Amino acid sequence: MIGLGKWACSVNTMFFSGDVKIRVFDNNGSYGFELDIPDVQVPDIDIKEIKEDGDTLEAVVQTSLLPGKDIELTINFDGDEFDGFLKIPFLGKVKFKDGHRIAE
Repeated sequence: MIGLGKWACSVNTMFFSGDVKIRVFDNNGSYGFELDIPDVQVPDIDIKEIKEDGDTLEAVVQTSLLPGKDIELTINFDGDEFDGFLKIPFLGKVKFKDGHRIAE
């Protein structure tokens, strides 16, 4: 499994601009994700599909905030740094900026 640990990055959308924390963890042999966005109650995330390709994680997830709509996630890890993006229906592509590890 790649990318396990706690990470932080900056995002900028029309609805939120600031720092986001992401925890990637081993959920009994499957990937698990937790998001921490200041002043935002993050809905549950249902992982539909996830795959590893070298140092890249690609996932398709759904959330109750957008029922029935797929959100695509791509994260490229490089040591203690990462970059990537989300493709969110009705919002478009949200890039992760200055991604870095904050804890193992």
